[in-house]
Amino acid sequence: MIDYEQLGLKAGIEIHQQLNTRTKLFCQCPTHLRKFDEHDKEFFRYLRATESELGEIDAAAKEEMKHERMFCYYGYDTTCLVEYDEEPPSPLNKEALELSCIIACLLGMTPIEQIHTMRKLVIDGSNTSGFQRTALIAVDGTLPNGGKIETICLEEEAAQRVEGDTFSLDRLGIPLVEITTSPCMKTPEEVRQMAGYLGMVLRSTGRVKRGLGTIRQDINISIREGARVEIKGVQDLDLIAEMVDREVRRQNCLVEIRDELLKRGASVNCLPADVTGLFTSTSSTILKKARQILAVRLPGFTGFVGREIQPGRRLGSEISDYAKKCGVGGIFHTDELPAYGITAGEVESLRNYLKSGPDECIVLVAGDKTKASCAAQQVIRRAESALKGVPEETRKMLEGGSTSYMRPLPGAARMYPETDVFPVRIDPQWYAGLPVPELLVDKAERFIRDLSLDPALASQLASSEQVFLFERAVAEGITPLLAARTLLSSVKELARSGSDVSCLSDDDILMVLKAVEDGRAAKEAVPAILEKVTAGMAVRDAVAECAPEVSRGRLEDIVRTIVQDRHEFVKEKGMGALGPLMGIVMAEVRGSVDGKLVSQVLKQEISRHLSATAPGDKV
Repeated sequence: MIDYEQLGLKAGIEIHQQLNTRTKLFCQCPTHLRKFDEHDKEFFRYLRATESELGEIDAAAKEEMKHERMFCYYGYDTTCLVEYDEEPPSPLNKEALELSCIIACLLGMTPIEQIHTMRKLVIDGSNTSGFQRTALIAVDGTLPNGGKIETICLEEEAAQRVEGDTFSLDRLGIPLVEITTSPCMKTPEEVRQMAGYLGMVLRSTGRVKRGLGTIRQDINISIREGARVEIKGVQDLDLIAEMVDREVRRQNCLVEIRDELLKRGASVNCLPADVTGLFTSTSSTILKKARQILAVRLPGFTGFVGREIQPGRRLGSEISDYAKKCGVGGIFHTDELPAYGITAGEVESLRNYLKSGPDECIVLVAGDKTKASCAAQQVIRRAESALKGVPEETRKMLEGGSTSYMRPLPGAARMYPETDVFPVRIDPQWYAGLPVPELLVDKAERFIRDLSLDPALASQLASSEQVFLFERAVAEGITPLLAARTLLSSVKELARSGSDVSCLSDDDILMVLKAVEDGRAAKEAVPAILEKVTAGMAVRDAVAECAPEVSRGRLEDIVRTIVQDRHEFVKEKGMGALGPLMGIVMAEVRGSVDGKLVSQVLKQEISRHLSATAPGDKV
């Protein structure tokens, strides 16, 4: 069991949440996503880093520029020249600004007196301009664990990657809030809990987008002898604790490797050797195709490059991540050779040619001369970092919770002023008068207290996208349990069975529920009625078809006939016949009569029938 306190774990969260506004942050385009094959425009662009006001270029941007890329962008009839970076941005979206301030209020934060939009350098292709616009909104909030929320920013969402270097502009510019905490979390589970809390606060507004990709967590993690690492794009709340645990173990392994390397007197040879001629007859497809093969010598590294530091990841994987930034497919190293078509004889020839000892690990990179040279320098850079311990990095999460290198951590040179967007002054009276919504956890407690809902059902309902429709239904006289079960169960089951529930409007659902409350349909008929509505039928017609009116007298006639037709069964089972006969009666009345009334009438008829037939067994 790992002792996080002893290792000095510190973690903080950056949560990015899309806002469900009518238009984008700096233009009037809608905020809904499109299918990629619906694009009607396509253009190409190269992106290059710009210098900061102090003449510096951000380290992360330099990393992205190691190989020149041409990016392709898809445009739509719902995107405009602002997304294409062919027109200046419009003023800051007032709806998005108000919503971000409401979120700041919920978190007890202090607003900035005058909001200035900044440019954040991003040249990975996710923005046509080469930068992301962002504005600081508020500072100094609190978390339930006593930690601090440092800032909340309002920024534009990035373009969505289609594949490779192709991006879709439908997502670019959707308003996004970024909430950043201090490194106040000391265990993986605490990180998961605080991320869950912040997600709950955001959903409490009822005005944020829901679904995969609409909320992302970046986690900053370090241990005492490690370094700050930012892990990007964590979308699964349930994987956060596992990811933090794996990062702690990775950093601890890298610290242990550093200590052992230093004991060995390990070093990095900074002069790559050209070994292309050694592999002219190789069976390795990659080496055979390469114009140049370079070898980087790592004295004292044998056994460490192949050591696992995370599930499925080794120090060699880390070195390979760096080399791939130069456009090569990866690396080969002697901790894993012979393999991949490279024979034991070729490895021996390599060692003899370089005059390397058994404790020396040799890393091979292959490609054209430019890529091979660049990749060799990256291998040297990462190997030198291994002698120091844990490098500061931005990493991305992989499936299962392990991570891989993306780029160095950005620095201050990444940000510079946006001159095309006017500052916005925050009126203290306006801020104080914002409509602050009830937190979802408080809603759940109110549902238990005032509506007598089961705690588990109340909690599930409060976390559901349907919670605001539920409150509207109850306010309009619908029984809470009926509304809750319809929204949480019936609608969900319809979706699972393949029905298009997106065409069910709130008014449609309320009309169906009111038909039940008015006695025009039984609650058992709700799924069938809703299914008809999803197929295009009007609610009134769906109710008439699925729940034709049945009077009390007609119900009694139906029940009497069913009981009489099953005389022998009723005689044998007695009141035990109630359950089986309920299904038969409900099928006959087709959901037009409430199950409680059917049960009452059926119970009375069975009792009467048994009494009448007991003496002489005659009906």
